[in-house]
This record gives sequence, structure tokens and C-alpha cells, in this order.
Amino acid sequence: MSKTPAPELSWARKEDQDWADAVQVRLAFDEDAPVGFADEILAEAHQLVEEAGQPAQEVFGDPAAYARTAAAERVSERYRAGIDTRGLRPGERIAASLGSLGFLLFALFGLTWLQDGLWIDVTWSAVAGFTGIAVAVSAGCVAFVARAAGLFHGMWWFLAGAAVAMVSAVALLEVLPDERLFRLPAPVLMLFGALLCVAAFRLPEATIDRWFTPARPDGGPDDERWLTRLEGLLRGRHGMQAAEARAHVKEVRQHLAAAPGSGTAEDAFGDVEIYALRLSEGPRRQQRITRQKFYGALASAVLFGVLTVDRLLDPQERSSGWVACFVGAFGCAAWGAVSEWRTLRKQRAALAAPRP
Repeated sequence: MSKTPAPELSWARKEDQDWADAVQVRLAFDEDAPVGFADEILAEAHQLVEEAGQPAQEVFGDPAAYARTAAAERVSERYRAGIDTRGLRPGERIAASLGSLGFLLFALFGLTWLQDGLWIDVTWSAVAGFTGIAVAVSAGCVAFVARAAGLFHGMWWFLAGAAVAMVSAVALLEVLPDERLFRLPAPVLMLFGALLCVAAFRLPEATIDRWFTPARPDGGPDDERWLTRLEGLLRGRHGMQAAEARAHVKEVRQHLAAAPGSGTAEDAFGDVEIYALRLSEGPRRQQRITRQKFYGALASAVLFGVLTVDRLLDPQERSSGWVACFVGAFGCAAWGAVSEWRTLRKQRAALAAPRP
């Protein structure tokens, strides 16, 4: 079969190209297919459409349904078991966080250049405060990656480190002198942010994935370790609420207790990551994903709302460009939270509706 990438295929009809584009989008954003999977699927579909001489819509039907079926039949459980509710692996989350941090620094110093001029004063307090905040943000990002990987103990350690770094930064800002050490042009600092964005694309994601995967002990994990890992995966990677995840773990415990000679939990239920995936699938999965998106958008709206009010209360900052940035960010986050809440309500209603 042809392995020609989808963008290079020459579809005979515009409606076929539109159908292929819709399939590609669905596979990327709804089905979390691996890289290259859409190209392979569309190359095969293109060949069959050419042989049939009929529109792709008539040969394969609705693009969303086709993408969903193709992903369900041909994307392995091993691959799907390694991605979280956002369709990301730990390495991809780290890369996304690093790229976002780089873009934020680039925009931050760019806006500073436009508002305060080309040169930026560097002081001891600024260096210490900026470094502490950067460490706190980085540790916080890693904490959320650890949570998404099901590693809750690691998450709490990184959150504690983030809190210590933030408190230290605030304290150093207060005690260190504000005397100028030297001056730097804003484009130099903007370049640093751009380099972080480039580094995000160069990270060895496979290596980072292994960092967030617990080492397998010789002879396989014992039951307690297997059960702890199961609960962490259900809550972190698959977005289950704690009570629901613990109920699944309790069922496994009861099964093992009822059949004491059946071997270990891994013998009875198989690989813990694949078993967690199977427990998480079903009509409630999309609802869990939407709930997480709603919480994230709501937290962002609260953060930018606080920053906006803080700037507006300062008479010297009311007319600055930061107010416009914070207001715009608050509006986007608030609209996202409202949209996700509406979607969540629809999903709850659909699940509660009686089936014919």
C-alpha cells in the first residue's frame, strides 16, 4: 500500500479533498492518533477511492465516523495506554510547557521593549526574583506532568519545590538591593525566549517518557505496587475522580482476595497501563476530558482576573499595555470556561437520558 503523505495526494474532486482534511483533523484532535497514522490511512483511502471511481463520502461515509473506526481498529492499546486526557505523553507535555514558557518570555520582554524602551536595568533583586519565579513555574509544570503520568508522590515533591522557590523569590525581592548592575537590550532577552521555543522541538521526548515511567522491578511488581500504580493512572492519566478510581482498585482487591491461588495482580489483569486504559474507556471518558478542560479554563480565568484587578487598582498601571493583555487573556479564559461548562452539561444530559 502507498505510504505517500496525505498533503501530497492529488484528490480528483474538491469534495474528496475536504473529506480527507476532515479525517486528518479528527484523527489529530479527537482520536489522538500517532504521528504518521493519518498519512497512512489517507493514502489507503485515496487508492480505494481511485479504484472505485466514486466520491470518498460514498465509499467511506462520514469522515468523523471513519476516523473513529480507523483509530479504534488500528491504533494499538499500547499506544493509547501511554497518552493522557489531552492526547499527550510526558515528553510532549514537557516540550509544550517549555515552548509556552519561551513564548511567554519573548512576549514579556517584547512588551517591555514597547512600553519602557530598548534597555532593561538588571539588579540583584530582579535576577533573584526572576530566577526564583522561573524555577517555581518550571517545577509546577513538571508537577502537572507527573500527575498526568499517574505519579502523585512525585507531583507533591515538585509542588513543594515550586512553593519553596516562589517564597524564596518573594523574600529575595524584598531584601536584595535595587541598585543597577548593568543594562541589557530587550531583544537579547527576547532571543532567550526564542531559544527556549527552539529547544522545545529538540527535546528527546522518548527519553523524557522513560523518566516518568516507574522502573519495573525484577520479577514484576508486587500487588500493592501494581494497585498503587493503577489508582495513579486512573486519576492522573485518565482523569477519573478519586472515589471512582478507588472503587476500581477495591474491586481488584476483592477479586484477588476471592481467588488467593490465582497469582499476582499482573497475572490476573495483565499490564497495569493497558488495564487502566480499558477501565477508563466508555461514554464517560469524554465527560472527564471536558471536566478537566473546564477546570483549567476556570483556573486561568481566575488568575488573569486577579492580575487585571491588581493592575487596575494601581493608578500608575491603569494605562499600561499589561492591562489590555490581562483583560484579553481573562476574556479568552472566561469564554473557554463557559463553553466547556455548556459542553459538560450536554454530555451529562446525554448520559442521563434513557436509552431506547
